[in-house]
Amino acid sequence: MLFFNKLLPLFVLPIGWVALLLLFAVWRKKRWPIFVALAVLYLGSIPFVGGRLIGWVESRYPAVPVAEVGSADAIVVLGGIIGPRVGEGFVANLSETSERFEAGVALMQAGKAGRLIFNGARMGWRDTPATEGDELKRLAVARGVPAEKILVTREIENTAGEAAATAELMKIYGWKHLILVTTGWHMPRSAYQFRKAGVDCSLFPVDFRFDRTRTTAAIDFVPRGEAWQQTETALRECYGYWFYRLFR
Repeated sequence: MLFFNKLLPLFVLPIGWVALLLLFAVWRKKRWPIFVALAVLYLGSIPFVGGRLIGWVESRYPAVPVAEVGSADAIVVLGGIIGPRVGEGFVANLSETSERFEAGVALMQAGKAGRLIFNGARMGWRDTPATEGDELKRLAVARGVPAEKILVTREIENTAGEAAATAELMKIYGWKHLILVTTGWHMPRSAYQFRKAGVDCSLFPVDFRFDRTRTTAAIDFVPRGEAWQQTETALRECYGYWFYRLFR
């Protein structure tokens, strides 16, 4: 299972294709794999491709205005929000998925639920036992969310673990319905895993990367690192979605 979950994705992503093509070119002493590898590198790194791939993944669940969100028992905010640690007194170092945290706080302040849930993912900080949820709870309290209304799940490792831990909390507290908050491109896989775990939830995707109102320009065909990341993110999410549908 480790092979399918951790190693196989490397070979369904563009960087894996490029590596295999170059190895094949060296082994067979052929030139055409080199040209194919260059084509993969180019296509995977242009905004015209990367943006549309991430937009396609995001399109399944469009954004929802806060005012149109129904009430629920709790709001669960998926992790991956805290960046490298900063010293005491510094502004918190949040990652590019910080909109998840902002959305969770906004929904609480709008009175959409009575509890806010963060996950218990371990962080790579050697000098503290705190989880990401503990840090996010501290930040949410500073924003005005009462500490007694915030819960942190047991320790988890991935999205499937978040779903299982949240399902456990639902049974403990007798909750019936939650609001699930995560990034737009992450929502299809997350929604599937949470519902498979028995969590009835409304979906609140945030942090959309593809601007559908923008017209195509010449610069969209110029390679950029951001576009390469979008391509790999979209393909990784598609792989993860189908992996959990077929093997879990």
